[in-house]
Amino acid sequence: MAPEHPHGDRMTVAGLLDESLMSGARVVAGDDHLGRELHWVLPLSEVLSRHEPLDGVAVYARPEALLGTAGALAALAARGATTLVVDGSVPADFPSALPAGLVVVETAFPVGFTALNRLLAERALSQEVHVMRYATHVHASLAGLFHRGAGLQILIREVSNLARNPALALDARGHIVAHNGVSAEAAGALTELIVPRLTVDLPAAARLSGHHDTRVEHLTDLHANTWTVISTAIRLGKAFEGWVVVLVPGAEPGAHDLARHRVVTEQATAIIGSEMLRQHSVDEAEERARGDFVQALVHGHFSSEHDMRARAEYHDVDIDSQFGVFVAPGAIPHGADNPAASMVRLARYAANVAPDPAVRSYVTVLGDVLVVVRSLCGADDAARRREMVHYAEAMAGELENRRGAAVAVCYSRPVTGAQSVSASYREARIALGIARRLGLTGAVAYQDLRSFTVLAEIAETEQSKALVNDILGPLRGTPDLRDFLTGYLANGGNVNATARVLNVHRNTMLTKLDRVSRAIGLDVRVPDNQFTVWLAIRLDLLSEVHTAVDREASFR
Repeated sequence: MAPEHPHGDRMTVAGLLDESLMSGARVVAGDDHLGRELHWVLPLSEVLSRHEPLDGVAVYARPEALLGTAGALAALAARGATTLVVDGSVPADFPSALPAGLVVVETAFPVGFTALNRLLAERALSQEVHVMRYATHVHASLAGLFHRGAGLQILIREVSNLARNPALALDARGHIVAHNGVSAEAAGALTELIVPRLTVDLPAAARLSGHHDTRVEHLTDLHANTWTVISTAIRLGKAFEGWVVVLVPGAEPGAHDLARHRVVTEQATAIIGSEMLRQHSVDEAEERARGDFVQALVHGHFSSEHDMRARAEYHDVDIDSQFGVFVAPGAIPHGADNPAASMVRLARYAANVAPDPAVRSYVTVLGDVLVVVRSLCGADDAARRREMVHYAEAMAGELENRRGAAVAVCYSRPVTGAQSVSASYREARIALGIARRLGLTGAVAYQDLRSFTVLAEIAETEQSKALVNDILGPLRGTPDLRDFLTGYLANGGNVNATARVLNVHRNTMLTKLDRVSRAIGLDVRVPDNQFTVWLAIRLDLLSEVHTAVDREASFR
């Protein structure tokens, strides 16, 4: 069985005096510091010739070696020496004013350095063996659960049982991933107080990489309860994954209990960190598989209806539901370290916008486009349309907040059944293509672009292509004239208004109108000709958008 207190046999000055070897020894000074720990013993001649710290070190000296060494005693104390053991009676001229904190012990009879050194060594080794045995017990207990696939909650429950106190596992952001021994509400309140303590005194650049040491903090919660917090950072290789935390009620759990909790948290980090990594891998694999399914859904890439139903059932998708498709540009701010990961995070944020327990959102990333296929629960078409408007506006607001710039979120008409999702996606992508070219932002419905969408059915016909080629073909080599013509038509053919918008002189406007008219063989100042050119421009835009959507769908 593991020992109750893994450090229960540690050597202190008082413990040294209890040993039979020290029978009859007398404390000359420092009797109020007998609880100090001793780890090793070194001869006076050696420590005087060196300059290392002497924390936990007992200095052994023969009485005759102390003659004229009053100044050396102050130096020993300054270097952290715990105890001066005089092997025999102290000299008659031994100074009465000794450094504060230094324990001076004289033996009743000479014991010799070898015997004293062996005693402390045996006790130090015994202490290490106790710690190793307890650490092995903790590791074996947690590792057994881990290899049986217990999961984070059961692992942290075992940590709590071993520590006999509440325990938490926190991820790298300080979020609770498992807890035991306290309610979820209490754990959350304590975590808000704990996390700032775990990152204090660290430079900003190091906060994401965690902290190497086990830390002991004392805090008071909102109910004036005092807690001692023992935490160890979870580090796997160079990656920082979070913390294992043990919560002990009270400010002074005792040295033995504190040592036991340290062992528990330090041994738990590798096991719990491994489980966190495993869970990350599982979540990422499921997310990739779900993303692949959504891509197949929006492009209609299923070998059969049975294939679609089987995959939909695996991902818990009701293929007979009502659906709406939403798309948005996924461009991220310049300077992002990992653009692909940033796109995935944007997709996750989009999925969590406007949460509703009756609604499911399925997300993926296609190139630079975020795609959300969202189930709808409205009772009729009007209710479902309102539902889609609400989500599109919420998604646009969320993406604008995260990107720092306005963005268009385009959506299709609601459809019934997963088989219709590909057609719905095509509508949303066409709307996005048009919105991008027109500079639209916010929620944009396919139906809102009726001046374009009513032309969608004829955009790919031979007659349409011939019209576009006749009207716009002569301008393809001079994009500035085409942009000028588009601006002129956007301002209703008003020369003065277009001159103000384009910031050009009116005479320059008239000159360019003549150039465009000669190039295309139509006087663009005539209303009927303006309509013909306007129609060609829209058909050309629709053709470009259709080509882009078809090209995307061709990649599997």
